[in-house]
Amino acid sequence: MKSKNNLLDGVTSPVIIDTREVKMLSAIVKDQSLGMVERIEAFEDIIDLEVGDTNLTRARTLERDYDLRQLFIKFEGNNPTGTQKDRIAFAQVLDALRRGFDVIALATCGNYGVACAYAAQLAGLTCKVFMPESYHSERTEEIESFGAELIRLEGTYEDVVTVSSALAEQNEWYDANPGGANTPMQIAAYAEIAYEIYDQLRDAPKYLACPVSNGTVLAGIYRGFVSLYKRGKTSRIPIFVAGSSANKNPIISSHLKGLEICEDIDPKKIKETLINEALINWHSFDGDEALYALRETNGYASHVTDKQLKEMSSYLHKKEGIRILPASCAGLIALLDVHKKNSLINDRYVAVVTAKY
Repeated sequence: MKSKNNLLDGVTSPVIIDTREVKMLSAIVKDQSLGMVERIEAFEDIIDLEVGDTNLTRARTLERDYDLRQLFIKFEGNNPTGTQKDRIAFAQVLDALRRGFDVIALATCGNYGVACAYAAQLAGLTCKVFMPESYHSERTEEIESFGAELIRLEGTYEDVVTVSSALAEQNEWYDANPGGANTPMQIAAYAEIAYEIYDQLRDAPKYLACPVSNGTVLAGIYRGFVSLYKRGKTSRIPIFVAGSSANKNPIISSHLKGLEICEDIDPKKIKETLINEALINWHSFDGDEALYALRETNGYASHVTDKQLKEMSSYLHKKEGIRILPASCAGLIALLDVHKKNSLINDRYVAVVTAKY
């Protein structure tokens, strides 16, 4: 399967080519004459081959320029469709397959829709992707190239999540939207990021920085490190740092206010740009979970401007040789802001960047 596009809201993806092994496994998953156990095992094999185990590399130029030692970047752009969304998309499709659903439905701004469409295509499921009419992502072409049905609805992303969930319930489709019953599964999928970091560092970093939108990624990584710590694998739980678009994310604003429950933002006060789209929302579906992680680790939250995001993305391309979506740099920028204010000691620091450019 091949697809190529230039993205306004996500990644500039390379052609996606399924290997012979993936094609063979996909054929097994789609073969309904086979037993469900065999089909599920084949899809799990696809996940093991394609999803996760993303690069963790030391950013030595960043270290020298910012006078901070042992700074690592966890690059989620290595996933099949170029973002961390593949982790939860494949987990949701596996769950839908296991439970006998033929149709999977979800709302998206772009990246999650592509990931679910790709995973569903490999599993032989029908995928219905709902998107706000106001969004004009070029990822729509990629979504449709994987055989998914793209359905436009009026309203904000949050509105479309609500409507698509209701339609899924009415039509007995599998609902793959964020929040609700799917939160534990999606958090478990993102916990794998923590396990992968541990596999290389053999302990938890001092700080873990992450961009936030709905908050699921940060919450999942936190749960992963808590599990490792409770099992005696790590000597500590990282201090978490969250970065997001200035004054446009409930997790950041709620943490800075000292709130224990994530407070929604007035939608009328949010201005979307091509740079910040991946970060902004007026309601974070897993915001309470992310806020809890920040509070429990005495963490930090920081507003980040479009100018900072664009400059850091350009810097990483020129100095570290990696092309990262500007919005995905929000956590890294927030971590460097902490260092600027408090001069962090030499230790290990990890910034998760969630999408390629």
